[in-house]
Amino acid sequence: GIDVEVVYDRRTLVDEVLTTVRTNLLEGALLVVLVLFVFLGNVRAGLVVASVIPLAMLFAFTAMRVTGVAGSLMSLGAIDFGLVVDSAIIAVENATRRLREDGGRRPVVDVVREASVEVRGPTLFGELVIAVVYLPVLAMVGLEGKLFRPMALTVLFALAASMVLSLTYVPVMTSLVLRRGARGDEPRLIGWLHRLYRPVVEMALRRRGWVLVLAALLVANGAVLGRGLGAEFVPRLSEGTVVVNTVRLASVDLDESVRYGTQIERALLAAFPDEIARIWTRTGTAEVATDPMGVELSDVFVTLQPRARWRRARSQDELVQAMQAALRDMPGMRTVFTQPIEMRVNEMVAGIRADLGIKIFGDDLDELRAAARRVDAIVRTIPGSADVSVEQVTGLPVLRVELDQAAASRFGIPAETVLATVAALAGVEVAELREGQRRFPVAVRIEPARAMDSDAIGALLVAAPDGTQVPLSQLARIRTESGPSTIQREWARRRITVQANVRGRDIASFVAEARRRIVAEARLAPGYSVTYGGQFEHLERARQRLLFVVPLALLLVFSLLYLTYGRVLDALRVFTGVPFAALGGVVALWLRGMPFSISAAVGFIAVSGVAVLGDMVLASTIRRSLDAGVEPREAIRAAALERLRPVLMTALVAGLGFLPMALSRGIGAEVQRPLATVVLGGLVSSTLLTLVVLPALYSFLARPRGAVDQVVTS
Repeated sequence: GIDVEVVYDRRTLVDEVLTTVRTNLLEGALLVVLVLFVFLGNVRAGLVVASVIPLAMLFAFTAMRVTGVAGSLMSLGAIDFGLVVDSAIIAVENATRRLREDGGRRPVVDVVREASVEVRGPTLFGELVIAVVYLPVLAMVGLEGKLFRPMALTVLFALAASMVLSLTYVPVMTSLVLRRGARGDEPRLIGWLHRLYRPVVEMALRRRGWVLVLAALLVANGAVLGRGLGAEFVPRLSEGTVVVNTVRLASVDLDESVRYGTQIERALLAAFPDEIARIWTRTGTAEVATDPMGVELSDVFVTLQPRARWRRARSQDELVQAMQAALRDMPGMRTVFTQPIEMRVNEMVAGIRADLGIKIFGDDLDELRAAARRVDAIVRTIPGSADVSVEQVTGLPVLRVELDQAAASRFGIPAETVLATVAALAGVEVAELREGQRRFPVAVRIEPARAMDSDAIGALLVAAPDGTQVPLSQLARIRTESGPSTIQREWARRRITVQANVRGRDIASFVAEARRRIVAEARLAPGYSVTYGGQFEHLERARQRLLFVVPLALLLVFSLLYLTYGRVLDALRVFTGVPFAALGGVVALWLRGMPFSISAAVGFIAVSGVAVLGDMVLASTIRRSLDAGVEPREAIRAAALERLRPVLMTALVAGLGFLPMALSRGIGAEVQRPLATVVLGGLVSSTLLTLVVLPALYSFLARPRGAVDQVVTS
């Protein structure tokens, strides 16, 4: 007569997330291939570059299998096919252009070999730069390391394959398939872009001072804008299931908890019939130390319908707010809205079930409770606060027996005798039962049902020295009162937690305001302190680590540039792509109303490498012309026009590879969206730098002929 039914299965969420990832990857791949065909103007050349994608991903998936990296939202979601084919684009584009210029006078193999060697240096070092900028992600630890290290490893595997293929497979295939396909006129689109770009680069060279001043002002304003973005750990992933944590008085029994849970279920089902697919409640857990949960605590699991069927909300945040309003009039309980995975992660890492935990430490429990009430009142008035509650530490019925010394003296009964009688309430051993070699103690205690009955306790008889039996009620004051239900300790100190969710604003600015107001208004007693945990704790730890490892990675990038060009000034010129890429990422986040997050930080890391690669493509051509004795202004203008196509292609394929991710509304897209937004914005600004500001910078810092160092190409 017992039926077993699955009510919660995380495979559903995993399948939906992987569907979102597959859709984004497929759409990104199609956009990348389309750009290849349009810009190269040659189907064969486009196929050579496009064939790098499956080969590189085959190697990446094999490496993931060997190293134990699972396919997930993070490991697969950050793959950009544009990054994978960047090196191949540069090599094939240069080969097709050289073949077109050659006009069939020399063997194709010779032309392709020379063209490949010509761009070998910038492509190889460019891929190394992109790989190096991912090192800070590998240095992450804790929860952020679990989330983002698989992503960095997958990208590094794909980049390694791309690097090897661009040096081996791509030149061979180019020489085989372009024998008769790369000769002819340049695509009309490229000719139109050249006509559009020529006056722009000439203006930049004429007004180089103004261009550089404007660029510096833009970067400075971007830094100011970035300080006002706010910050969060990672965007909240919509899991498709909402959990309503309910807390009642510790004195509530199981039957009453079940009744309350049923009321919540019926209220939510009546209010949201089109949004709820299933609802069930879990009350309490087994009395084990690993996951203590009394019957006063219940979790109501609400499995949601597909979003297309919803009528009363457009997003999960709106739906949660509506649910909260529907339960607001239910008395005798506090609610916190969360999600299953989010709840477990918060519990395991921070010991709370909400986004933010404000922990108050001190010695006196009453003072801690008073301080927690003051903090609770402050947090409730801060914009963005939701589900604010104080940790349940009271409400457990306690029977207090206070000895009346005068009455005991009148009867001649020692205090020890009264104390022994009271202690016997919990049970006293009166005999021992033997069974062979085994012994069992026999204890006598009051009936559990009457253990909290003050009248029954008062009727207990206490023997006086003369043999008189005196009721306990004549010797002591007996009353039932509310006592502590739990006493939490951390680092050997008592603590109480005020927890809250943050909605409609970033958690960093929320904590900053809460910290300022608590210091000014909470009036904590001497010896009492406050710390902040939960999502904010993860954000601070990740940010502190990034502040150390990101500058180190940028120093490694600069070192690679110095090895490439052999001179600090030349390396600095190319390195200017990093702040311009950051500018675009900041502006993109601001335009979309997104705070800084660890996902966005990974986006900044990724786009800085792509920006440097684009600068290296143009800078290497300029250096070659200067070394050949061409007048600096003419060398810069000619190089800018010559490398317009590869610069635009590398930026476009990288950006379009992330475009579906930036616009996706599928399950799991919330975590990817800031990363893709930063990359898209950074690519726009860094491409403008490469095409406009970098020529002006080279012209401004141009040196006389003969003083140019040789470019390191091997």
